[in-house]
Formats: sequence, structure tokens, C-alpha cells
Amino acid sequence: MAAIDVIVEQLVSLWRIPAVRQFFPWLFLLISLLGSILKELDLVPQSYFSSSKNFVNLYFVKVSWGWTLLLLTPFLLFSSSANQSLSALLKRLLALAVATAVWYVCTGTFLYIEDVTGSCFESQTAHIANKLTSKAACRGAGFHWQGHDISGHSFILCYSSLLIMEETSAMTVLKTTGLHRTLLNLLYVALNLIVATWVWMFACTSVYFHDPKDKLLGTACGLLGWYLTYRYWYQKPFSPGLPLQRQQKEQKQLA
Repeated sequence: MAAIDVIVEQLVSLWRIPAVRQFFPWLFLLISLLGSILKELDLVPQSYFSSSKNFVNLYFVKVSWGWTLLLLTPFLLFSSSANQSLSALLKRLLALAVATAVWYVCTGTFLYIEDVTGSCFESQTAHIANKLTSKAACRGAGFHWQGHDISGHSFILCYSSLLIMEETSAMTVLKTTGLHRTLLNLLYVALNLIVATWVWMFACTSVYFHDPKDKLLGTACGLLGWYLTYRYWYQKPFSPGLPLQRQQKEQKQLA
């Protein structure tokens, strides 16, 4: 498994660079802004990813939170067991539960806003006569619902990527060997691949879908959810706390 060790070492070295971690959250805002401009000016040609039925969107993005949990949960289990700390494991799982709550509340709020601000149309332009007052009923009748559609894709792809960045930061200080190390390496590489996929699909969302304000609002919610937890609450005593590497860094800065 020498090849994967080299890959992991390169990825760890990349994420150790302070500028990379500092710029990464801003990358989403930059992509959203530039992508929205390109979409409004119609400068990006249609492609495989301009269809919402593309494979990556259907089987990854649509269930992106599931993929994030599927890979991140075992990584946290293995990384915490490497430190032989049950307390550290419980704190990281609590952080994951908080993140899931943020995801659930935000996506539920987006759907509610779209429902209460929308109207049912027989086509993209013609308003129907009968009163269908919910998105589900409207689409169930074969019509089109048009409301304030805050981009759930922009939110979840941004938020998931930042969550993975934070929770995998412990990889820089973990010391393991044998099968444990191999499994941890595989999960770490998979998590980095999924982050690369999320960033790419975030860019595709920015240039092909939604109104600018809806994408920017979704992105802002993702950034805010990350900032309020990892940059504010988790640095307080009564919280899940920061991952091991981030915690050590904060302690050095305070020393």
C-alpha cells in the first residue's frame, strides 16, 4: 500500500498549508459569484452536467449528506480509536449530530420557504385557474411550482465540504500502523475525493442552475453553519470542541 501512503502524505501536506484552509471557505463564495455572472451572461455552453439527470447529481449530490456521513463516520471512529479516547470519539460524533441538525433545519426551511412563496403554473408562463397551494400537490397534478427556491445544492455541497475539512484535520497528527492505518488512509483518500466531487458539482450548480440570489443565499447558509460551529461555538467550553489537530493549534495560539 506504498502508493496510497504517498497520496495521503501529499494530501495531508496540502491541508497543512494555512493559506489553503483559510481560502477554502471563500472559494465557495467566489465560485458562486463568478458562476452566477457566467450563467446570467449565458457564457457557459451546455454539457453533460447541465442536465439535472446526470449520474453524479442523481446518485451522489441528491444524497450528498448520506455520502458524507457514510465516509466521515467510520473515519471518526478509526481516528478516535487511534487516540484511545472514548471522550474524543463521543465529542466528534456529537459534532456530527449537530451538523446533521444544521442540515435538517436548513433544508427543511428552504423547502418551507419555497412552498409558502410559490404558485402553481400549468406551464412556465401560464397560471392555472384551480387553487393548488402546495408544491407537492402542484407537481402531483403534473404542473409547475414556482417559488423562492434557495439552492439546497449550494448549501449542502459547501457545508459538507467544510465539515469534512474540519473533521479530517486530525489526520495530520495521527500515528497508526498496520490494517488500522490502511483503512484510515483509504477513508481519508475517499473523503478528499468526495470533497473534490462536491466542489466540482458546486461549480456546475453555479453556472447552470438557480437564480443568483438563491445560490448566494444557499452558499451563505452553508458558510454560516460552518462558521457558527467551528469558528465560534466549538471554541467554547460547553461544546463538542474542535478536532484534535485544530484543538492543538488553537491552544498554541493562545499560549
